[in-house]
Amino acid sequence: MFAFSIRQLGMAVGLVLAGVTVYTSLFGIFDPGYQRPLTFAACIVAAVCVKPLVSIYPLPQRGARFLLWVLDALLVAMILLAIQRFVSYADGMQNMLVDYSRLDQLIALGGLIALIELTRREFGLGLSLFAAVTLVYCLFGEMLPGGLRHAGFSLDQVMQGMWYGFTGVFGTPVAVMIELLFIYIIFGVILEATGAGPALVRMAIRVTGWLPGGPAHAAILASMLFGTMSGSVAANVAGTGAFTIPMIKRRGFSPAFAGAVEAAASTGGQVIPPVMGAAAFMMAQLTGTPYLLICVAALLPAFFYVAALFCAVFYEARRQGIKPTPADELPVLTRQDWVLSLMFVAPVITVIGVLASGRSPAMAGVWAVIVAVVFGFLNPEMRRRPQEVIRALSRGGISGSRIMIAVGAIGVVIAGMDLTGLGLSFAQSVAALGEQSLFISLLLTALGCLILGMGMPTLPAYLIIVLVMGPALASFDVPIVAAHLFVLYFGVLSAVTPPVAIAAFAAAPLAEANPVKVSLVSMRLTMVGFVVPFLFVFNPSLLLLGDHFEWGALIWGVARIILVIWALTTAFAGYGAIKLGTVARAFRFAIAALLVAKGTSFEVVGFVLAIATLGASYLQPLKRRWTGAPLSQSSSE
Repeated sequence: MFAFSIRQLGMAVGLVLAGVTVYTSLFGIFDPGYQRPLTFAACIVAAVCVKPLVSIYPLPQRGARFLLWVLDALLVAMILLAIQRFVSYADGMQNMLVDYSRLDQLIALGGLIALIELTRREFGLGLSLFAAVTLVYCLFGEMLPGGLRHAGFSLDQVMQGMWYGFTGVFGTPVAVMIELLFIYIIFGVILEATGAGPALVRMAIRVTGWLPGGPAHAAILASMLFGTMSGSVAANVAGTGAFTIPMIKRRGFSPAFAGAVEAAASTGGQVIPPVMGAAAFMMAQLTGTPYLLICVAALLPAFFYVAALFCAVFYEARRQGIKPTPADELPVLTRQDWVLSLMFVAPVITVIGVLASGRSPAMAGVWAVIVAVVFGFLNPEMRRRPQEVIRALSRGGISGSRIMIAVGAIGVVIAGMDLTGLGLSFAQSVAALGEQSLFISLLLTALGCLILGMGMPTLPAYLIIVLVMGPALASFDVPIVAAHLFVLYFGVLSAVTPPVAIAAFAAAPLAEANPVKVSLVSMRLTMVGFVVPFLFVFNPSLLLLGDHFEWGALIWGVARIILVIWALTTAFAGYGAIKLGTVARAFRFAIAALLVAKGTSFEVVGFVLAIATLGASYLQPLKRRWTGAPLSQSSSE
């Protein structure tokens, strides 16, 4: 009973947060010195109340449960006390006329430790460990040997950088979260609550039923459409995977492949405009680029990702001899299906329309929420239970609260790197390598993105990567939008990259498959996604940006990527027009590598070999059909 009451309290705070978010999106932030810390405090209370330790560790002993409640209360109290000290000094901080006592410093340190622990609880060791190491490094880094040593900082200096002020926990990331991104998190939850998912799945099955991989292609289409609105890959997998994964398995695909398709598709939804899991708005804010131009720049790379995934499923289905879904098994789309599709289409059009009219992204988010709620009542279930709207708003507030915890931890990392100069040192190292090889710099950056993004939702993953590695990105002689999209892609792809692979671990139970195997198959399916960012950095014309756009470079770039998609998907599947042997598959991998070698004569060689191989692979089975010879396995081509 007590746990239920605490959860209801958390849901009530989530609802209040949703209301404040709508107000802020309409009228702006009222006072950063008060709204940032008070909103953060409400997020902490909401997140802990909805997911207390007793729900994570359901111990039977009453004494043990009591200790868990005490620990929760202690963590919340530490953060709230530290926030109270922040608010009490808010006016003085703006004038830089504050002298913090030793007690103030220790209270702030306690708040940071509690925040790091809550981050660990919500998002695992990745971000929390990074934040903890940053805090310890700031306090004791002067004791380290060699180049890792810094000049040393007092506890007062560290706490002023990380807590008291607007550069750490309550810095720019929290401000952008409150002013812009929170409303889109609420929007995604509202859209899910209206029941748009099943309608999308039915329509996707009907559209893709004629393809050999029918349900798998339907999963790609539905998951990507829904995923662009959701800022959480894991939530998207859980939402649409419950429908799609069993259908994929019933068509004859293996459980691991079924889970991998859903994981790859849900991951891809995060890079598809117009919303891109709310990252598009953050990117516009950080790069100073109009939102609509961000959508245009993301268009072709997203198309290539989707096309590669479609091709991978198509060739896998052909290799296994899986036939298209029989016409009599396809769902018949009724007028109700078309009406329900408006629950998804209308809010998306609203976002684009409001932004095109010159209004702010936050205003577009408010109107998208209103339209999603109105059109949600097209669903009979929503009309029978209108209270679901209130519950959805509350869940949106809770989802935003969880993200806010991660954003606060990111502030700790950013403040620490600014204080110690570690970020600048890293940027200088990457820049020095970049003078010799941009490719090596990008490779190191991609690796850093995969590590930093592990286990986190899209938005905080993109935020921490781009803010920590921002100086390094600025050192690249490439368009800023290209650099940010590069970071976003690898931050998103960390969701399918071992060892964390949050998308694969979310899909594995639904598929009843080994999560590591699901992760490995997901990486194979998304391999083109790992390649495309390098290609658009070296050829910015693929982003359709005016200052860097050339028709010749665009056509050549598109042709190369299409052939890379064909070479990689057929090589991984072991099937082109016919089954491929080991030598033929290795040859196609080599062709893909040559095509990616931008700026060298190798790409021309790869192009010629790809065209010749493509022609030969389809002429061979055609010739065998004419002569009546059997279609045996090819070993070399």
